[in-house]
Amino acid sequence: MKVIPTTSDTEISALENKNLGRITQIIGPVLDVDFPPGKMPYIYNALRVQGRDSVGQQINVTCEVQQLLGNNRIRAVAMSATDGLKRGLEVVDTGAALSVPVGGATLGRIFNVLGEPIDNLGPVDTRTTSPIHRSAPAFVQTFRGSWGR
Repeated sequence: MKVIPTTSDTEISALENKNLGRITQIIGPVLDVDFPPGKMPYIYNALRVQGRDSVGQQINVTCEVQQLLGNNRIRAVAMSATDGLKRGLEVVDTGAALSVPVGGATLGRIFNVLGEPIDNLGPVDTRTTSPIHRSAPAFVQTFRGSWGR
C-alpha cells in the first residue's frame, strides 16, 4: 500500500480496513462486483464507486447490494447514472445500509433516494438518520401527544 506522507495514522488504519471490490460487469444500473474471499458485504449494504472516467470526469456512484451471486461476487443496483463506470473500477463497501435524514428538519422537504435535498432550499440537518430498509415504527411511537387536545 502506498502511503501519502500527509496521511494521518487514523486515515491509514481506515484505508487498511476498507472492504474493497472490483466491478466485473455493468448492465444499465446493475453492477456485479467481486470481493476478496470472506469479505462479502451484506444484502442492503451501501457501496461507493469513486474515481475518474476515461475523459477525466469525476465519478461518484452509490449502489446497494441486492444479491449474493456466489464465488465472492455480489449484484448491486446503482442509485444514480452509471455513465463512465467500467470493469475493474474499485468499489468500497461502507459496511452500512443507505440512510436518510429524519426528524423535524425534514418535514416539508424533498429528498432523493440517497437523502440529499433536491428542493433548492439548502442543506438539511443530518445528525439524525435512519436506514431506508427498516420496520415501520409502532403506532404508539407515532403519537405526538398534542393531537386531539
